[in-house]
Amino acid sequence: MENTQTPLDPEATAEEAAHPEVQTLAGPVRGRWKDTTPPGSGARGALRSAAFLGIPFAEAPVGELRFAAPVPKAPWEGVLDAASFGPTAQRGDPGVTLIPEPSVPGESTLNVNVHTPSPERATDGDGLPVLVYIHGGGYFAGSPASPWYDGRNFNRDGVVTVTISYRLGFDGFGWIEDAPSNRGVRDWLLALEWVQQNIAAFGGDPARVTIAGQSAGGGAVLTLLGMEKAQHLFHSVYAISGALADVTPEKSEAFGRALAATAGVEPTRAGWSTLDEERILELQKKATELGPDALNEVVDGGLPLGPTIDGDLLVRSTPESLRNGVGASKPLVLGATDDEFTMAMADAGAKLALVPKGILLGKLGVPKRAQKAYLEANADVVAKGKARLAGRVLTDRMFRIAVLKIVADRGAAPTWVYRFAWPSGHFGFAEHCLDVPFFFDCLDGPAMEPLAGPNPPQALADELHAAAVAFIAAGDPGWPRYDDASARTVRVYDARTRDEDDAYGSVRPLLT
Repeated sequence: MENTQTPLDPEATAEEAAHPEVQTLAGPVRGRWKDTTPPGSGARGALRSAAFLGIPFAEAPVGELRFAAPVPKAPWEGVLDAASFGPTAQRGDPGVTLIPEPSVPGESTLNVNVHTPSPERATDGDGLPVLVYIHGGGYFAGSPASPWYDGRNFNRDGVVTVTISYRLGFDGFGWIEDAPSNRGVRDWLLALEWVQQNIAAFGGDPARVTIAGQSAGGGAVLTLLGMEKAQHLFHSVYAISGALADVTPEKSEAFGRALAATAGVEPTRAGWSTLDEERILELQKKATELGPDALNEVVDGGLPLGPTIDGDLLVRSTPESLRNGVGASKPLVLGATDDEFTMAMADAGAKLALVPKGILLGKLGVPKRAQKAYLEANADVVAKGKARLAGRVLTDRMFRIAVLKIVADRGAAPTWVYRFAWPSGHFGFAEHCLDVPFFFDCLDGPAMEPLAGPNPPQALADELHAAAVAFIAAGDPGWPRYDDASARTVRVYDARTRDEDDAYGSVRPLLT
C-alpha cells in the first residue's frame, strides 16, 4: 500500500510534535511518536507512527467489580498520559512462550494500545483499515505489551493497529456460581466496542476492522467469528495457529467447584473474594499441571479454562456455529506452522528410539485404521526420527487438523489458507510462534534469535506481512480462495514461497 503517514505540522509546537493528542469518548489521551522500519530493511528509518498505550476501556476489575462483567471506563479529568503500557492481567513470567510478553503490575488491567500513522479524526469513509490483535498464552498467560505487537510497520503500510488486554485464567474464564460467564470473552467484546466508538479519532475506519490473534488469540478470533453477538464488531478475521477451547459447561462447572473445594471456599463471588490474587493463581497452577504426556492430555481433553459454551455468548460450539452459517460473510485467513509442538519432543529421541511406530502413534491418539496412511503421507517427517514424528502428530491433532475442519465447516464462505513451513535457524523446523514476527514485520525486534535463529529472511517477512496488509485493507491476501469441494490452494511460506494444491494433505488421514 502507499504510505499514508501525515507529516508533522511545521507550525506545531515542540510539545505537540513530540506528544500527539487524541480525544476519546472518555477524555483526551497523549501519545508518543515512534520510528517505523523501512520495508525490506532491518534499519530504523525516518517514517513515524504515534503510539497511545495503556488506554483503559473498562474500570479496573477489582473490589465490587472483581469477577463481574467489565464496566466501561468513566470519563476522566484532564489529559491521560498514554506513554507506557498499562497493567497486564499476566503476573510474573509464566515462561510459556518464546514471544517477549512482559508483565506490568497494577490493577487497571483492561486497556488498549493504539498505534496509528495518522492521529487525527477520520471522516466517514476516510479512515484507514484497522487491525485488532488479541494475544495468545493458553488463555492463562500472555501480554499485549510485547514489543513485537506495537504495530509500527503496519502503520508504515497504512493500517491502524490496536492490541487489547483481557482477564486470564480463572479470573477470566472460571465458573463461579453467581458470576457472569466468560468474563474474558466479555472483555474482548467491550474492547471491540471501544474500537467501534473511538477508532475514528485515531484515523481508523470502524467499518474495516480485522481481528487477528495467535494460538489462544487465534482461538479467540475464531470464537468471535462464530458468535452471533459479536458480528457487528469486525469485518474480517486472521487466525494464526488458532487453538479453540469451546469448554463444555459441565467441564467448566466441575473444574470451578473442584477448585473452590480445594481452596476451602464456597463457589460464589463472595467465597472467591476472600482469596487474594496470588492464592488463586497458585491454586490454578496446581490444578492445571499436567503429567508427562501433557500435550497429548491437552489434545485429548481440551483446556479447562477458556471460552465456554454458556448458552449466552456461546450458544453452541464454534464449529457448529460455523456450520450454521454464523460469520459466513466474513473473510477469513487461517493457517499454522508445520511443527507447532515439535520442540516439546526435542529431547525425547533416545526415549522413543525403541518404541514401534504403531505403538507411538496409538499412544498419541492416531487410530490404528489411520496409521499406515498417515505414515505414508508423512514419510519425510518419519525419516527425521520418532521425536520429529511425535511432534508432528501432536501439531496435526492440535492445530493443523483444525484448519481442515474449519474450512469444511465454513463451506463456500470466503476463506484463505496458509502454511508456515520455513524452518527456524535455531530449532531446524517451523515451531509455535515462529510466524508472529513475520506477520508483524519485526525481525529487527528483541529476543528474535532464540525463536528464529540468526538472520531470519527479511524477504519472507516482506511477503507474509504484505499479504496480511492486503487482506486487512481489501479483504484478499493475494492467493486463490480455499474451497474444500473444488480448489484447495494453500499459500506455503518457506524459503521459496509458493502456492500448492492441498498442502495440508498429509493431515487428511486423521480425518478418517
